[in-house]
Amino acid sequence: MTDQTMPLQDLLDYCRAEQEAAQRQLSELQALIRQTSTDVERLAQRSLHLTNQIKQMESRLESIPPAEIIETYQSAMDVQKRLWLMRGQLEKFQGLEAHLQRYLDTLDRILSTLTLVQEEVSTSRPGVESSLIVRLFEAQEQERQRLVRQLHDGPAQALTNLVLQAEICERLFQRDPERAKAELAALKSAVVETFQRMREFLFDIRPMSLDDLGLVPTVRRYVEALKDKVKFSLNLQISGEERRMAAHQEAALFRIVQELLTNVRLHAQASQAVVRLAFQPQGVRLEVEDNGVGFDVEEALGNASRRKTIGLTSIHQWVEMLGGQLSITSAPGKGTRVTVFLPS
Repeated sequence: MTDQTMPLQDLLDYCRAEQEAAQRQLSELQALIRQTSTDVERLAQRSLHLTNQIKQMESRLESIPPAEIIETYQSAMDVQKRLWLMRGQLEKFQGLEAHLQRYLDTLDRILSTLTLVQEEVSTSRPGVESSLIVRLFEAQEQERQRLVRQLHDGPAQALTNLVLQAEICERLFQRDPERAKAELAALKSAVVETFQRMREFLFDIRPMSLDDLGLVPTVRRYVEALKDKVKFSLNLQISGEERRMAAHQEAALFRIVQELLTNVRLHAQASQAVVRLAFQPQGVRLEVEDNGVGFDVEEALGNASRRKTIGLTSIHQWVEMLGGQLSITSAPGKGTRVTVFLPS
C-alpha cells in the first residue's frame, strides 16, 4: 500500500469500525425499546385499573376512609407520572433508533462509494481523494451538529419540563388537591404537545413516508405542515411525470427543501415562497424561490460564517457529491431563487 492510498484505506477502516459500533448500539437500543414497550404496556394496564378503581370509589366516598382515598389517588398519580415519563423515553429511543438506522444506511452508501473510489483512485487527478475525504467528514459532522441542536432545543427541553411539572403535581397533591388537579390538567396538555414535538422531531430526522411513499408525498406533507407555522404564503408546484428516485437522492432533495425553507423562515422576510419540483427525462429539478430581502451571492459564498448561516455549505456539498448542479440567483431587495438539478 502506497502513501497515496493510505488516507483512503484509513477512512475505509474507520467507516467499517463505525458501522460495527453503530450496529451494536442499534441492537442494544432495540432491546431497550422492547423492554420499555413492555414497561409502558404494564403501566398503562396499571393506570387503567387504578382509574376504574377511583371511579368506583367516587360513587361511595362517604363509606371509604380518607387515608385509603388519598393512597389510591397518590398511587394513580405516581403511575401516571411514570407512564408519561416512560412513554417519553420510548419516543426518544425510537427517534434514536431511526437516527442510527439512517446513519447505518449512510455508512453503507459511503463504504460502497469509497470501495469504488479505491479501485479507481490510481487514475484520479492529484488531490481528489483528500478532497473527497474532507467533504465526507464535513458532511457527517454537520449532520451530527444539526441533530444535536434539534434534540437539545426541542424534545430534550420539553421532557425536562414534563419532569418538573410532574414533581410539582406530586408535591401539591397532599397540600392542595384542587390546585394539583389544575396542574395535572396543564401537565396533560404539555404531554400532548411534547408528543407532537417528538413526532415532528422524528419526521425531521427521517420521515418514514420518504421510504414508503417517496419524495413528492413527503415534501407535500412537509409544506402543508409548514404553512400553519409561517407568516408567508407557501405553495408547492409539481410538474412532469412523478417517479421514485434512488433513496439517497430523495433524501438529499428533501433535506435541501428543508434547509432552503428554513432560510426563508429565518432570513428572507418574505411574503411569498414557492417550491417547484420538475421531473424531467434526465433528472429532477428543484427550485425554491421567495420574494424576500435577498442577498449578495458573491459576498455570501465568500463569507464562511454567512455561508454556514444560510446552509449553502451543506447544500453545495450534497449536490456536488451527487453529481448535480446548483444555481443561486439573488440580490439585495430582489428575493432569492435556488435551483438544484440531480441527474437520474
